[in-house]
Amino acid sequence: MKYQLFVFSVLISFFSCKNESKSTESIMKTNDSIALIERAQKIHERVITLDTHCDINVKNFTDSINYTQDLDTQITLPKMKSGGLDVAWFIVYTGQDALNAEGYKKAYENAMSKFEAIHKLVKEIAPNDIELATTSNDVRRISKSGKKVAMIGIENGYPVGLDISNVEKFYNLGARYMSLAHNGHSQLCDSNTGEADDIWLHNGLSDLGKDVIKEMNRLGMMIDVSHPSKEAMKQMIALSKAPIIASHSSARALCDHSRNLDDEQLELMKENGGVVQTVAFQAYLNTEKNKARNKALLEIRMKIADSLGTKWYNAKERQTLDKDEKDKFYSLRGKINMIANEKASKRDDIPPMVDVSDFVNHIDYLVEKIGIEHVGISSDFDGGGGIGGWSDASETFNVTLELVKRGYTEDDIEMLWSGNLLRVLDEVEAVAKTIQ
Repeated sequence: MKYQLFVFSVLISFFSCKNESKSTESIMKTNDSIALIERAQKIHERVITLDTHCDINVKNFTDSINYTQDLDTQITLPKMKSGGLDVAWFIVYTGQDALNAEGYKKAYENAMSKFEAIHKLVKEIAPNDIELATTSNDVRRISKSGKKVAMIGIENGYPVGLDISNVEKFYNLGARYMSLAHNGHSQLCDSNTGEADDIWLHNGLSDLGKDVIKEMNRLGMMIDVSHPSKEAMKQMIALSKAPIIASHSSARALCDHSRNLDDEQLELMKENGGVVQTVAFQAYLNTEKNKARNKALLEIRMKIADSLGTKWYNAKERQTLDKDEKDKFYSLRGKINMIANEKASKRDDIPPMVDVSDFVNHIDYLVEKIGIEHVGISSDFDGGGGIGGWSDASETFNVTLELVKRGYTEDDIEMLWSGNLLRVLDEVEAVAKTIQ
């Protein structure tokens, strides 16, 4: 089966009659709850579950340490299997650095190392368990075979450098979406982070960035607007001949963060025919809950970080770190948070985590605002994502369960989990064929 049923067994035990005098009304509620869980399980089994944003560390793609093992990362093959996550988009992420020849060279080398790691996973490490897909037909074929599906997205077009031929090179390596910036302005476009000081490099897209958008349309690579600035995003939509995606963003109306999309942007996404992949990232879902918990966890995280030979840095401090310090911190951040959450679970004085309910609140808002055909799901696992109830891939079923509780039908859930994103991928490919 797609995922373990031990959770269901525990719930049945919990719901079972401890008191023979339980009222008829209470018994009916219990039976309804069990029936709802069973229905959610069947839906989860049938639909293709697809997560558009899972970061990777090349250290976990070696012969001795890899995703066939139950590592302390949020994504592994055992976790995907136990949680029923069918498709993971592995991310070729590069942090923003200097806009010069040396910076571009290092960025390109970093990107290639991640492409190589993903290909090693599907070709050498676990070819019987996971296969690379580049089309929607691949996804359905591989999923039907019982294997897990790997797809590739690029977070930050910085590795393109000044050589636009790299876009096609990355496409040929399997990349099917790319964002043109991350945190910090790239040579291609401005980043959402420019909102903090109102300093911009291009006032949207650079001339090279405009050429890259056209090249992505020609090739059939989806344009990702999750990190670029609002102005850059508007220019991308005006220029692109194909639908675009936000690979991991939520609704700014519910959480005022520059990484989220405001109502004007959402309307543009709807008009464009694109899809917003709602992200399970605490800071982008509920500011108040996230701040309260982070404040309470700060001392715990600092002590854990110190014991692991690093420091705990807040978001602003991370931007000042050099590459080695930043890499060291991010390689340990997930482990620090995991241990901190375990410690917090044993204390009554720690505020609750942002959870699956907060996550689906954003899905509800987006569905109401732009229509269910423009909404999807992402985690940002191993890149800062993870919430109460969906802290790693093994808990993926909880998202489906919450959707069922909210009244979403199986057809709705199929669209949210994979149908909408794959529809956009098909449309982007169709546009490419007309251009070519």
